[in-house]
Amino acid sequence: MAADPTDSPARTADRVARYKALLAPGSGLREGLERIQHGRTGALVVLGYNRDVAGLFTGGFGIDVPFAPTSLRELAKMDGAILLSSDLSRILYAGVHLAASPEIPTVETGTRHGAADRFARQTGVPVVTVSASMSTIALFLEGERHPILPPGELMNRANQLLKTLGQYADRLRQLLATLTTAELHDQVTDRDVASVLQRWEMSRRLHVETSAAVRELGTDGRLLGLQLQELWPDLSGQIELLALDYTTVEGDPLDVTALAALSTHDVLNLDLVLRELRLAPDDMGGHGHRVLAQIPGLPSTVGPRLVAHFGTVQNLVAAPQHELQGIEGVGEQRAKAIREALLRLEEPGG
Repeated sequence: MAADPTDSPARTADRVARYKALLAPGSGLREGLERIQHGRTGALVVLGYNRDVAGLFTGGFGIDVPFAPTSLRELAKMDGAILLSSDLSRILYAGVHLAASPEIPTVETGTRHGAADRFARQTGVPVVTVSASMSTIALFLEGERHPILPPGELMNRANQLLKTLGQYADRLRQLLATLTTAELHDQVTDRDVASVLQRWEMSRRLHVETSAAVRELGTDGRLLGLQLQELWPDLSGQIELLALDYTTVEGDPLDVTALAALSTHDVLNLDLVLRELRLAPDDMGGHGHRVLAQIPGLPSTVGPRLVAHFGTVQNLVAAPQHELQGIEGVGEQRAKAIREALLRLEEPGG
Protein backbone atom coordinates (compact mmCIF):
# COMPACT_ATOMS: atom_id res chain seq x y z
CA MET A 1 0.00 0.00 0.00
CA ALA A 2 1.38 3.44 -0.88
CA ALA A 3 2.38 5.83 1.87
CA ASP A 4 -0.43 7.84 3.36
CA PRO A 5 -0.01 11.47 2.26
CA THR A 6 -1.56 12.60 5.54
CA ASP A 7 1.30 11.10 7.58
CA SER A 8 2.75 13.64 9.98
CA PRO A 9 6.34 14.86 9.56
CA ALA A 10 7.24 13.21 12.87
CA ARG A 11 5.86 9.86 11.74
CA THR A 12 7.65 10.16 8.41
CA ALA A 13 10.94 11.01 10.11
CA ASP A 14 10.53 8.05 12.46
CA ARG A 15 9.97 5.67 9.54
CA VAL A 16 13.05 6.95 7.75
CA ALA A 17 15.08 6.62 10.96
CA ARG A 18 13.90 3.03 11.46
CA TYR A 19 15.00 1.98 8.00
CA LYS A 20 18.31 3.78 8.33
CA ALA A 21 18.85 1.80 11.54
CA LEU A 22 18.25 -1.42 9.59
CA LEU A 23 21.01 -0.27 7.24
CA ALA A 24 23.40 0.50 10.11
CA PRO A 25 27.02 -0.70 10.05
CA GLY A 26 27.23 -4.23 11.42
CA SER A 27 23.82 -5.32 10.11
CA GLY A 28 23.58 -8.15 7.59
CA LEU A 29 21.84 -5.91 5.06
CA ARG A 30 24.56 -3.28 5.32
CA GLU A 31 27.24 -5.93 4.93
CA GLY A 32 25.61 -7.18 1.74
CA LEU A 33 25.29 -3.67 0.33
CA GLU A 34 28.92 -2.89 1.16
CA ARG A 35 30.03 -6.06 -0.63
CA ILE A 36 28.15 -4.81 -3.70
CA GLN A 37 29.62 -1.33 -3.24
CA HIS A 38 33.18 -2.62 -3.07
CA GLY A 39 32.57 -4.81 -6.14
CA ARG A 40 31.33 -1.73 -8.07
CA THR A 41 28.48 -3.62 -9.72
CA GLY A 42 25.57 -1.51 -8.47
CA ALA A 43 22.21 -2.77 -7.19
CA LEU A 44 18.52 -2.05 -6.78
CA VAL A 45 16.98 -3.67 -3.67
CA VAL A 46 13.32 -3.41 -2.63
CA LEU A 47 12.96 -3.66 1.17
CA GLY A 48 9.59 -5.35 1.46
CA TYR A 49 6.88 -7.21 -0.40
CA ASN A 50 3.13 -6.57 -0.44
CA ARG A 51 0.20 -6.48 -2.86
CA ASP A 52 1.30 -3.19 -4.42
CA VAL A 53 4.81 -4.51 -5.01
CA ALA A 54 3.49 -7.79 -6.45
CA GLY A 55 1.66 -5.94 -9.21
CA LEU A 56 4.51 -3.66 -10.22
CA PHE A 57 7.36 -5.85 -11.39
CA THR A 58 7.94 -8.14 -14.35
CA GLY A 59 10.45 -10.76 -15.41
CA GLY A 60 13.17 -12.15 -13.20
CA PHE A 61 12.74 -15.31 -11.16
CA GLY A 62 11.50 -16.29 -7.74
CA ILE A 63 13.98 -17.92 -5.38
CA ASP A 64 12.61 -17.44 -1.83
CA VAL A 65 15.82 -18.23 0.04
CA PRO A 66 17.12 -17.02 3.43
CA PHE A 67 18.82 -13.65 3.26
CA ALA A 68 22.61 -13.69 3.37
CA PRO A 69 25.05 -10.86 2.56
CA THR A 70 26.97 -13.08 0.16
CA SER A 71 23.78 -14.07 -1.67
CA LEU A 72 22.80 -10.41 -2.08
CA ARG A 73 26.24 -9.69 -3.54
CA GLU A 74 26.07 -12.53 -6.07
CA LEU A 75 22.52 -11.77 -7.19
CA ALA A 76 23.42 -8.11 -7.71
CA LYS A 77 25.78 -9.17 -10.50
CA MET A 78 22.72 -9.76 -12.69
CA ASP A 79 20.63 -7.03 -14.25
CA GLY A 80 17.39 -6.11 -12.52
CA ALA A 81 16.17 -5.52 -8.99
CA ILE A 82 16.18 -7.80 -5.94
CA LEU A 83 13.03 -8.09 -3.80
CA LEU A 84 13.26 -8.89 -0.09
CA SER A 85 10.50 -10.03 2.25
CA SER A 86 8.94 -7.41 4.52
CA ASP A 87 10.93 -8.64 7.53
CA LEU A 88 14.10 -8.63 5.36
CA SER A 89 14.81 -12.24 6.32
CA ARG A 90 14.39 -13.72 2.82
CA ILE A 91 15.31 -12.93 -0.77
CA LEU A 92 12.10 -13.51 -2.74
CA TYR A 93 12.93 -12.45 -6.32
CA ALA A 94 15.98 -11.43 -8.33
CA GLY A 95 16.57 -9.96 -11.75
CA VAL A 96 13.15 -8.31 -11.93
CA HIS A 97 12.12 -5.16 -13.79
CA LEU A 98 10.38 -2.54 -11.63
CA ALA A 99 7.35 -1.27 -13.53
CA ALA A 100 6.34 1.86 -11.63
CA SER A 101 4.32 4.43 -13.56
CA PRO A 102 6.51 6.67 -15.73
CA GLU A 103 4.02 9.46 -15.01
CA ILE A 104 5.29 9.73 -11.43
CA PRO A 105 7.61 12.76 -11.29
CA THR A 106 11.21 12.34 -10.16
CA VAL A 107 14.26 14.57 -10.08
CA GLU A 108 16.57 11.57 -10.46
CA THR A 109 18.40 11.43 -13.78
CA GLY A 110 19.99 7.97 -13.60
CA THR A 111 17.95 4.96 -14.73
CA ARG A 112 18.52 3.00 -11.52
CA HIS A 113 17.81 5.91 -9.17
CA GLY A 114 14.80 7.07 -11.19
CA ALA A 115 13.29 3.56 -11.03
CA ALA A 116 13.93 3.40 -7.27
CA ASP A 117 12.37 6.80 -6.65
CA ARG A 118 9.22 6.11 -8.68
CA PHE A 119 8.75 2.63 -7.23
CA ALA A 120 9.11 3.84 -3.63
CA ARG A 121 6.71 6.72 -4.25
CA GLN A 122 4.07 4.49 -5.85
CA THR A 123 4.20 1.59 -3.37
CA GLY A 124 5.35 3.29 -0.16
CA VAL A 125 7.95 0.50 0.15
CA PRO A 126 11.56 1.66 0.59
CA VAL A 127 14.10 0.94 -2.11
CA VAL A 128 17.89 0.97 -1.73
CA THR A 129 20.30 1.68 -4.54
CA VAL A 130 24.03 1.09 -4.83
CA SER A 131 25.64 3.26 -7.48
CA ALA A 132 28.23 1.42 -9.55
CA SER A 133 29.87 4.62 -10.81
CA MET A 134 29.77 6.70 -7.62
CA SER A 135 30.09 3.79 -5.15
CA THR A 136 27.38 5.28 -2.92
CA ILE A 137 24.34 3.82 -1.15
CA ALA A 138 21.00 5.63 -1.00
CA LEU A 139 17.60 4.94 0.56
CA PHE A 140 14.49 6.06 -1.34
CA LEU A 141 11.58 6.52 1.04
CA GLU A 142 8.74 8.98 1.73
CA GLY A 143 9.34 10.77 -1.56
CA GLU A 144 12.99 11.59 -0.85
CA ARG A 145 16.47 10.27 -1.42
CA HIS A 146 18.39 9.66 1.83
CA PRO A 147 22.15 9.10 1.46
CA ILE A 148 23.52 6.25 3.58
CA LEU A 149 26.80 7.63 4.85
CA PRO A 150 30.00 5.64 5.40
CA PRO A 151 30.69 4.66 9.06
CA GLY A 152 33.38 7.31 9.50
CA GLU A 153 31.13 10.13 8.33
CA LEU A 154 28.27 8.81 10.47
CA MET A 155 30.49 8.79 13.55
CA ASN A 156 31.72 12.34 12.94
CA ARG A 157 28.16 13.58 12.44
CA ALA A 158 26.88 11.83 15.57
CA ASN A 159 29.74 13.19 17.66
CA GLN A 160 29.11 16.74 16.45
CA LEU A 161 25.37 16.44 17.15
CA LEU A 162 26.06 15.06 20.62
CA LYS A 163 28.43 17.93 21.39
CA THR A 164 25.89 20.51 20.20
CA LEU A 165 23.11 18.83 22.18
CA GLY A 166 25.28 19.00 25.30
CA GLN A 167 25.63 22.76 24.83
CA TYR A 168 21.88 23.14 24.33
CA ALA A 169 21.15 21.03 27.41
CA ASP A 170 23.55 23.08 29.55
CA ARG A 171 21.90 26.31 28.42
CA LEU A 172 18.46 24.86 29.16
CA ARG A 173 19.54 23.91 32.69
CA GLN A 174 20.82 27.46 33.20
CA LEU A 175 17.48 28.90 32.09
CA LEU A 176 15.60 26.52 34.41
CA ALA A 177 17.78 27.56 37.33
CA THR A 178 17.20 31.24 36.53
CA LEU A 179 13.46 30.60 36.33
CA THR A 180 13.53 28.94 39.76
CA THR A 181 15.17 32.02 41.28
CA ALA A 182 12.65 34.30 39.58
CA GLU A 183 9.74 32.16 40.83
CA LEU A 184 10.97 32.31 44.41
CA HIS A 185 11.34 36.10 44.20
CA ASP A 186 7.99 36.58 42.41
CA GLN A 187 9.70 38.13 39.38
CA VAL A 188 8.57 35.78 36.59
CA THR A 189 7.29 37.14 33.27
CA ASP A 190 5.62 35.25 30.46
CA ARG A 191 8.76 35.75 28.38
CA ASP A 192 10.82 33.97 31.03
CA VAL A 193 8.63 30.89 30.81
CA ALA A 194 8.46 31.07 27.01
CA SER A 195 12.26 31.36 26.77
CA VAL A 196 12.67 28.14 28.73
CA LEU A 197 10.14 26.30 26.57
CA GLN A 198 11.64 27.75 23.39
CA ARG A 199 15.04 26.34 24.36
CA TRP A 200 13.37 23.07 25.35
CA GLU A 201 11.76 22.66 21.93
CA MET A 202 15.03 23.42 20.17
CA SER A 203 16.83 20.92 22.39
CA ARG A 204 14.11 18.30 21.94
CA ARG A 205 14.39 18.48 18.16
CA LEU A 206 18.15 18.21 18.34
CA HIS A 207 17.77 15.22 20.68
CA VAL A 208 15.55 13.48 18.12
CA GLU A 209 18.12 14.13 15.38
CA THR A 210 21.00 12.96 17.58
CA SER A 211 19.14 9.79 18.58
CA ALA A 212 18.52 8.99 14.91
CA ALA A 213 22.21 9.53 14.11
CA VAL A 214 23.25 7.20 16.93
CA ARG A 215 20.79 4.55 15.71
CA GLU A 216 22.26 4.81 12.20
CA LEU A 217 25.61 3.75 13.65
CA GLY A 218 24.22 0.43 14.86
CA THR A 219 26.65 -1.43 17.10
CA ASP A 220 29.29 1.25 16.44
CA GLY A 221 27.09 3.75 18.28
CA ARG A 222 26.76 1.96 21.63
CA LEU A 223 29.14 4.27 23.49
CA LEU A 224 27.50 7.38 22.06
CA GLY A 225 24.12 5.95 23.02
CA LEU A 226 25.23 5.68 26.65
CA GLN A 227 26.49 9.27 26.56
CA LEU A 228 23.16 10.40 25.14
CA GLN A 229 21.25 8.67 27.95
CA GLU A 230 23.39 10.37 30.61
CA LEU A 231 22.97 13.76 28.98
CA TRP A 232 19.20 13.90 28.84
CA PRO A 233 17.18 12.01 31.50
CA ASP A 234 16.28 14.81 33.95
CA LEU A 235 15.23 17.47 31.44
CA SER A 236 11.95 16.06 30.17
CA GLY A 237 10.78 15.50 33.75
CA GLN A 238 11.48 19.12 34.66
CA ILE A 239 9.55 20.37 31.64
CA GLU A 240 6.56 18.17 32.53
CA LEU A 241 6.51 19.73 35.99
CA LEU A 242 6.88 23.23 34.53
CA ALA A 243 3.79 22.57 32.42
CA LEU A 244 1.87 21.83 35.64
CA ASP A 245 3.02 25.13 37.14
CA TYR A 246 1.44 27.43 34.53
CA THR A 247 -1.86 27.72 32.65
CA THR A 248 -3.17 29.19 29.40
CA VAL A 249 -5.41 32.24 29.12
CA GLU A 250 -8.36 29.84 28.97
CA GLY A 251 -7.33 28.31 32.28
CA ASP A 252 -6.23 25.03 30.73
CA PRO A 253 -2.99 23.21 31.61
CA LEU A 254 -0.02 24.45 29.62
CA ASP A 255 0.56 22.34 26.50
CA VAL A 256 4.29 22.37 25.76
CA THR A 257 3.81 19.93 22.86
CA ALA A 258 2.07 22.72 20.91
CA LEU A 259 5.50 24.03 19.94
CA ALA A 260 6.21 20.84 17.98
CA ALA A 261 3.88 22.10 15.23
CA LEU A 262 6.01 25.22 14.64
CA SER A 263 8.60 25.33 11.90
CA THR A 264 12.24 25.62 12.90
CA HIS A 265 12.19 29.25 11.76
CA ASP A 266 9.13 30.04 13.90
CA VAL A 267 10.56 28.34 17.01
CA LEU A 268 13.41 30.86 16.92
CA ASN A 269 10.88 33.70 17.18
CA LEU A 270 10.03 34.22 20.86
CA ASP A 271 6.92 36.26 20.05
CA LEU A 272 5.51 33.40 17.98
CA VAL A 273 6.35 30.96 20.78
CA LEU A 274 4.47 33.17 23.23
CA ARG A 275 1.49 33.32 20.91
CA GLU A 276 1.43 29.53 20.59
CA LEU A 277 1.70 28.90 24.34
CA ARG A 278 -1.07 31.38 25.25
CA LEU A 279 0.28 31.81 28.79
CA ALA A 280 -2.05 33.38 31.34
CA PRO A 281 -0.42 36.72 32.29
CA ASP A 282 -1.93 36.68 35.80
CA ASP A 283 -0.55 33.20 36.53
CA MET A 284 3.14 34.13 36.51
CA GLY A 285 5.07 32.71 39.42
CA GLY A 286 4.32 29.03 39.25
CA HIS A 287 2.42 26.67 41.51
CA GLY A 288 5.56 25.03 42.89
CA HIS A 289 5.64 21.52 41.39
CA ARG A 290 9.07 21.98 39.81
CA VAL A 291 10.52 23.91 42.75
CA LEU A 292 9.47 21.25 45.24
CA ALA A 293 10.87 18.49 43.04
CA GLN A 294 14.32 20.05 43.54
CA ILE A 295 14.22 19.48 47.31
CA PRO A 296 16.33 16.40 48.14
CA GLY A 297 14.52 13.59 49.91
CA LEU A 298 11.04 15.04 49.54
CA PRO A 299 8.61 12.18 48.75
CA SER A 300 6.76 12.51 45.46
CA THR A 301 3.43 12.33 47.30
CA VAL A 302 4.19 15.32 49.54
CA GLY A 303 4.88 17.88 46.78
CA PRO A 304 1.36 17.76 45.29
CA ARG A 305 -0.15 18.13 48.79
CA LEU A 306 1.93 21.24 49.42
CA VAL A 307 0.91 22.69 46.04
CA ALA A 308 -2.76 21.92 46.69
CA HIS A 309 -2.61 23.70 50.06
CA PHE A 310 -0.48 26.76 49.27
CA GLY A 311 -1.32 27.24 45.58
CA THR A 312 1.72 29.30 44.56
CA VAL A 313 5.46 29.36 45.07
CA GLN A 314 5.17 32.71 46.86
CA ASN A 315 2.69 31.35 49.41
CA LEU A 316 4.97 28.37 49.95
CA VAL A 317 8.02 30.57 50.53
CA ALA A 318 6.10 32.81 52.96
CA ALA A 319 4.64 29.89 54.93
CA PRO A 320 5.94 29.55 58.51
CA GLN A 321 7.35 26.22 59.61
CA HIS A 322 4.36 25.34 61.78
CA GLU A 323 2.03 25.70 58.79
CA LEU A 324 4.23 23.40 56.72
CA GLN A 325 4.05 20.85 59.52
CA GLY A 326 0.29 20.83 59.20
CA ILE A 327 0.49 19.12 55.79
CA GLU A 328 0.17 15.34 55.80
CA GLY A 329 3.60 13.74 55.49
CA VAL A 330 5.47 16.83 56.72
CA GLY A 331 6.77 16.61 60.26
CA GLU A 332 9.01 19.00 62.16
CA GLN A 333 12.27 17.81 60.59
CA ARG A 334 10.89 17.74 57.06
CA ALA A 335 9.31 21.19 57.45
CA LYS A 336 12.68 22.53 58.57
CA ALA A 337 14.41 20.84 55.62
CA ILE A 338 11.87 22.36 53.20
CA ARG A 339 12.41 25.86 54.60
CA GLU A 340 16.20 25.51 54.37
CA ALA A 341 16.01 24.12 50.83
CA LEU A 342 13.79 26.99 49.66
CA LEU A 343 16.23 29.50 51.12
CA ARG A 344 19.10 27.88 49.23
CA LEU A 345 17.12 27.86 45.98
CA GLU A 346 16.40 31.59 46.38
CA GLU A 347 20.06 32.31 45.81
CA PRO A 348 21.21 32.55 42.16
CA GLY A 349 22.71 29.22 41.16
CA GLY A 350 21.26 27.62 44.27
